[in-house]
Amino acid sequence: MKRLVPLFVLALMVVACAPPPTLQPTSTAVPATATPVPPTATPIPATVTRTLPTATQVSLTVGPFTFSSPAFAEGKTIPVDYTCKGVDISPALTWTEPPAGTQSFAVIMYDPEATWTHWVLYNIPASTRDLKEDLPKDSKLSDGSLQAMTAFMAPGYWGPCPPSTHTYEFTLYALDTMLSISPSAFRDSILAAMEGHILANVKLTGTFP
Repeated sequence: MKRLVPLFVLALMVVACAPPPTLQPTSTAVPATATPVPPTATPIPATVTRTLPTATQVSLTVGPFTFSSPAFAEGKTIPVDYTCKGVDISPALTWTEPPAGTQSFAVIMYDPEATWTHWVLYNIPASTRDLKEDLPKDSKLSDGSLQAMTAFMAPGYWGPCPPSTHTYEFTLYALDTMLSISPSAFRDSILAAMEGHILANVKLTGTFP
């Protein structure tokens, strides 16, 4: 028993002096890289081409600017009622839509053969499309129109009274302004005031007798 003790001690000493066992690192298994799966993409809708309806092109056609009278046709005889041999009243006149920008109208009746002015009516409102028969011979009418002096040295309408057949011109002027001129003026002054303001003019002729 006494020898067993030293042997036991010796065995312990051998174990204690032996180098420690080499530790092998634990291998961590790395799984094979899997092929990535892309996320499901949101489908992009196909572009839809829509054919829009073609816009309707509205064409506003303004007819010709015309001037006439229900009393007589162009170039025809002026009825006696509208002359010095009758009751000498002004004839009814009518016209169509004027040019854009019209601010007033003027009407002049003139005998080019006798160079005689029978009627000068101006500052007729732009909304007017006709003149009634038998207008007063006043310098200012109820609608604001003005009547200038004639060769008869008076305002208003004075009909034909020739010794032989003459041609009379009724001229309608569409103006881009109102005229600032006294009704005591004569035809030449009215024409001078209209210069540069005439958008259009149309003529109606009649004869007498």
